[in-house]
Amino acid sequence: MVEINRRDFVKTAGTVAGAAAASQLIGQDDQAQTPGSQAQTTSGGMIYRTLGRTGEKISAIGLGGYHIGEPIIPEPDSIALIRKAIDSGITFLDNCWDYNDGQSEIRMGKALRDGYRNKVLLMTKIDGRTRASAAQQIDESLQRLQTDHVDLMQFHEVIRLEDPDRIFAEGGAMEAMLEAKKAGKVRFVGFTGHKDPYVHLRMLEVAKKHSFHFDAVQMPLNVMDAHFRSFAQQVVPVLNREGIAPLGMKCFGDHKILDSNTVKPIEALHYCLNLPIAVQITGIDSDQILNQALEAARTFKPMNESEIASLLDRTSAAAQEGKFELYKTTSNFDGTAHKPQSLG
Repeated sequence: MVEINRRDFVKTAGTVAGAAAASQLIGQDDQAQTPGSQAQTTSGGMIYRTLGRTGEKISAIGLGGYHIGEPIIPEPDSIALIRKAIDSGITFLDNCWDYNDGQSEIRMGKALRDGYRNKVLLMTKIDGRTRASAAQQIDESLQRLQTDHVDLMQFHEVIRLEDPDRIFAEGGAMEAMLEAKKAGKVRFVGFTGHKDPYVHLRMLEVAKKHSFHFDAVQMPLNVMDAHFRSFAQQVVPVLNREGIAPLGMKCFGDHKILDSNTVKPIEALHYCLNLPIAVQITGIDSDQILNQALEAARTFKPMNESEIASLLDRTSAAAQEGKFELYKTTSNFDGTAHKPQSLG
């Protein structure tokens, strides 16, 4: 397991600053190199980075799929919000087979009609751990999303130490994923999780034993992660070294990090954008929240070591014991624990 002390982490978190600053100085649509071989450009107020070794350019802000499928949001409003995000420069769309019992994918599929599908890099996730369950979920996701392929398909909620073994076992989900990729249903493959960095590192180790190289890995990245079971410290450096795109999520920890009154929304987003990652995915359920995310991208300026240290000092006490990162410390956010049948 990679161990990085706080001082080294501040330096690591700050290394993106110089490259990003160079991008701004060079000008619109010119490239600079960020850590992890992520070419970065700016255009129309949005930041664009490279998805690991795939070479695909994506927006540094990603649209989270869960919130847009919540029943409290009327479907027409949800569809309009997705299209507005795309029109505003967001090109990375997140989703999952189990979000809102499939409604998130259904709504996104409707939003991607009329040429919008060609404007985005579409990602979704599956829960299945067996070949049969994974294959079924892949096909169901494609049907709901109204597309013949997904750009990035990820194994969802790799949160248990045995998950890697189940996925790579004979008759496991990886067999279905490779078959889907061969059939052109999937372009790139990744995995996600929110529990413990060690599980992510074990997934990478098991993949290496099977001679498989992931294209992307998704994890919680935020101002409190830096202090407790830190994915930014333990996983992101490994991904960048191996050319795997780091994908951030849970910038606000389902609003609980903001409830700590230690950081403002724009500060929290700027901190995530300052990390050497490909994209920070954030839940967007209204025009106000969309505009907040767009404003964060437009106003982002690389943070220096002093600014990072100040922000981490401010959030340190609240971050102890994962009090505001309940996805790490409780089962509240473990969808596959609440519906184990989805694992197959």
